Amino acid sequence: MTYRSIALTRSDAIAHLAFDRPDKLNSFTRDMLAEIAAALDEVAADRTARVLVLTGKGRAFSAGHDLNDPGALGTPNDVRSTIDRLYAPMIRKLVALEIPTVAAINGIAAGAGCSVALACDLAVAASSASLLQAFTRIGLAPDAGSSFFLPRRIGQARAMGMALLAEAIPAPKAAEWGLIWQAVEDAAFPAAIDALAKRLAAAPTRALALTKRALAASAGNSLDQQLALEAELQALAAGTADFKEGAAAFLEKRPARFTGH
Repeated sequence: MTYRSIALTRSDAIAHLAFDRPDKLNSFTRDMLAEIAAALDEVAADRTARVLVLTGKGRAFSAGHDLNDPGALGTPNDVRSTIDRLYAPMIRKLVALEIPTVAAINGIAAGAGCSVALACDLAVAASSASLLQAFTRIGLAPDAGSSFFLPRRIGQARAMGMALLAEAIPAPKAAEWGLIWQAVEDAAFPAAIDALAKRLAAAPTRALALTKRALAASAGNSLDQQLALEAELQALAAGTADFKEGAAAFLEKRPARFTGH
């Protein structure tokens, strides 16, 4: 598929999805959201991809939704339709990927851009970047999953402050809060993202997918339910070639060579 507002590339087992509207701070349009969803389908169908890195071209990750996009300032039904038909399915596809996802936050991640970053499994930001729940600045409430992800990452008190006050959180503070995994000095940022992506791509992919499933279920499960799920998932992991390789490498005191199977 040919994309106009994003770029989807591959480097070995690493898929890279870049938002490509740098002159608009990579703000989302309805067409762009449809492209992102299609790219996620493409990645999901690619059995050789073992990690997905999302980032923005230029100086922003994404400034959120483009208010000049047709329908952005339309009727309440227009707004709801954009969320129901475009944002929600795209976020579901991103969360459902069975490979690790990394948000490489190269600049401001605001509004729905912040939501997308938080929907990824790991978020790493350049030190000069920031995350902003911008919705109340224009009289809106959080969407694209922010109200789900925020309290789970940083607790109710900080989530409420971030959402109500709409203050930008610098990357180092975001890392301190647990909003993101790590803040990296700008000069070291590209190399850090590359190293992280390669590390995840060389990991036991099926075990990572099962780990994602276990952690996602834990908030809604009782202890007994979670213990039962762990047993089920561990049995699946134990049947993989990567478990056999990992165990053999441990016993032989050598680095494991995982294939993702």
